[in-house]
Amino acid sequence: MLLVTLAAPACAKAQPQRQPDPQPEALPPIPLLPIQPLAGKTVGVLPLTLLAADPKLQSDQAYAQYQDRRGGLQRADSLISDALVRRAPEVHWILPPELRKMARRAAGFVPEPDEMGQAVLRAPKLMVIPDPLRSSLRSLLAIADGRVALVPAALGFGPEPDGQIQAALSLVVGDARTGKVVWRSLALGRGKTPDEALKAALAAVLPFAGGT
Repeated sequence: MLLVTLAAPACAKAQPQRQPDPQPEALPPIPLLPIQPLAGKTVGVLPLTLLAADPKLQSDQAYAQYQDRRGGLQRADSLISDALVRRAPEVHWILPPELRKMARRAAGFVPEPDEMGQAVLRAPKLMVIPDPLRSSLRSLLAIADGRVALVPAALGFGPEPDGQIQAALSLVVGDARTGKVVWRSLALGRGKTPDEALKAALAAVLPFAGGT
């Protein structure tokens, strides 16, 4: 018994200590979408046109639903639209499908919402909407009887040290009449899948009153 008792600690010491799993850094503060000034107003929501992912995710099965660009953009638009409607129902959102219908009814006078070049607004220091995007936005929102647009300018996914996925969503609010960018944010979120990460990013920038 003594030999067994003495041998046990020796075996324990011989085993290498397990290193703790790497943990991601805390996410920085995220500027919240200012819902109160938009309450009761008509706000056009442009479709997402820029979707990117770290090369390490390209072969990840969790990213499979976003591999196809068109399908990935539509999926992201759907999640963004759902979050806006559920989390900020006091705003009259004109979502991408409805904007496309409006553009088709006014074909020749307004551009397709998917082809306006809105991804340029992802530049963090851009404070004035450049032409021809500004003119296109003004024409499109005029038939929607609005002047303010929410633009998901870019969405990116990347791997985290702990195996999760991070979503980074660039969001911009612009005034089509003045051409000014009135608000912008880089919404960040983490999850086991791209969907979970994007939902977390949307919850961070669009928290429910009193919680997320």
